[in-house]
Amino acid sequence: MDYKKLVTDALVKVLDGQISEDKVYDLLEKPKSLELGDFAFPAFPLAKVMHKAPQMIAADIVADINQKGFQKIEAVGPYVNFFLDKNIFSADILHQVIEEGPKYGDQNIGNAGNVPIDMSSPNIAKPMSMGHLRSTVIGNSIAKILKKINYNPIKINHLGDWGTQFGKLIEAYKLWGSEEEVKADPINKLLEYYVRFHKEDVDHPELDEEARAWFKKIRRWRRGSRSFMEVVPQRVT
Repeated sequence: MDYKKLVTDALVKVLDGQISEDKVYDLLEKPKSLELGDFAFPAFPLAKVMHKAPQMIAADIVADINQKGFQKIEAVGPYVNFFLDKNIFSADILHQVIEEGPKYGDQNIGNAGNVPIDMSSPNIAKPMSMGHLRSTVIGNSIAKILKKINYNPIKINHLGDWGTQFGKLIEAYKLWGSEEEVKADPINKLLEYYVRFHKEDVDHPELDEEARAWFKKIRRWRRGSRSFMEVVPQRVT
């Protein structure tokens, strides 16, 4: 149902040709707050024609208009505010949803344009949290909405978190790590080593230099110059 047309028809019947139907339709506004209704009609353009103050015109319209199909119609200053009958509105929407099924809400606003969406992008050196789940759910919901209106959502999960912290982790593993411990509980154990590194480097700043050196080796490995086992040898006890 065209609810704007419903409001227009109700207004045209009481305005008695003072203004054209098309003009009434164009003048209808969406109020900034739902407390002011679903549609609002400004009476200003009728002031010169009817030789009345807009506030009086709005009050006269409310007194004469047929309120069938509306929850209520009220005058607020120079505006006539229309509140749709929510029972009729809800039934109409539900009928449309059932009739259109999975196609309900389909639009071609996006014209298949690409939209990148940043998902949770967890730090692979730390445990995941509820915050990662929240970001994933929000990102996935946005992607579904965009797809519905014919955008092409590109969901991005950057897992690298590339930085010197991995050099610190390697140095920590060399100093205090255990292969058996890491295999049994990889994320928590690596985090434990990482936390210990930051406690130790307060009194041993040379550890930071070692970490930077390891990170440089990782960068060279990523460029394919050496094998990873050459870059990060087995821990020496």
